[in-house]
Amino acid sequence: MTRRILQFGTSRFLQAHVALFVHEARQQGQDIGPITVVQASGSADRAGRVAAFGRPEGYPVIIRGMVEGAPVERAVQVTAVDQGLSAAADWPALTRLFAQEAEIVVSNMGDAGYRIVDEDQGPALLSGAVPVSFPGKLTALLHARWQAGGRPLTLLPCELINRNGEVLGAAVQALAAASGAPAAFGDWIATSVVFANTLVDRIVSEPIEPVGAVAEPYALWAIERRAGLDLPFSHPSVTLTDDLDPFERLKLHILNLGHTVLAEIWVREGRAPGETVRAILADDAIRARLDALYAQEVIPGFAARGMEAEARAYVGVTLDRFRNPFLDHRIADIAQNHAVKVERRLGAFLDWIAGQPGAPATPVLAAIVARHGAEQVA
Repeated sequence: MTRRILQFGTSRFLQAHVALFVHEARQQGQDIGPITVVQASGSADRAGRVAAFGRPEGYPVIIRGMVEGAPVERAVQVTAVDQGLSAAADWPALTRLFAQEAEIVVSNMGDAGYRIVDEDQGPALLSGAVPVSFPGKLTALLHARWQAGGRPLTLLPCELINRNGEVLGAAVQALAAASGAPAAFGDWIATSVVFANTLVDRIVSEPIEPVGAVAEPYALWAIERRAGLDLPFSHPSVTLTDDLDPFERLKLHILNLGHTVLAEIWVREGRAPGETVRAILADDAIRARLDALYAQEVIPGFAARGMEAEARAYVGVTLDRFRNPFLDHRIADIAQNHAVKVERRLGAFLDWIAGQPGAPATPVLAAIVARHGAEQVA
């Protein structure tokens, strides 16, 4: 039996995350896939990549990094993808595939991927022309599936948007209502289409042309449990959970927080313009400062929230990721939108632990947050 997955997004992230997991599940004999990769944008520079997804030999993913302090490297030839389509060029074929064969839909359309445009708000959305936005395309495709009999469908969005499934589902329902489609279409979406909330975490550092990627060993795909949702396959990196919040807190307030603290040091102390995370942590004094911050402020903060064991484990994994000898993660890139990141990663952590019994003193984090607050006022 074919359990066709439609993957919206041609990014190297999905190549080394969802598609790799599906490949490894298939290698174990699980009934999942194959995958059709869909270029949702009309970008001409992706045409070669779309065509390359149909190669029977698949594409390479190279896993390089640190695991428990030791370097690892392995290569996988991913063969779970059997075709690539362009929404702009192959809309009729995509519509047929979505309506008749798709069992699971995956997406990674970036931070702006759920934006609704004026052109998609009205009856023209269901005219047969290619909609402009991703939510518009998805609504039109769901309408075609509903007209074809309306088999249930599971959507697993991977965009780094809080409550991504709920946000995407709301956008689709709004467009369905604005399109003038019968109310029964919206009812079907509400009862037969599962929009799951998920969290993804993996650094995919380099593309391999025309298709392929280099990624770190660590990977997570956390999917929030809800009615009607079954995991489409099992994999060590895929977790079904009742609550995404602990996963989000660990990522935001340990990995992302650590990056932002290093960016703060880099900015304030005028370090080398091209310095990387690995290079700055090769400075023993900087490494000691980060270790102390985790030990004295961050882990005790998680402990006050009942997550000490999880935080200690995740700090260890995070430091391995930071020291990845194959990853050149420039701090200048991390430092973009620095003030916003300080607020979301550090300030939100302080708010989260404030007033909790056993909450630690946080002089380093509080000083950074206060400094940026004073600069914004000034």
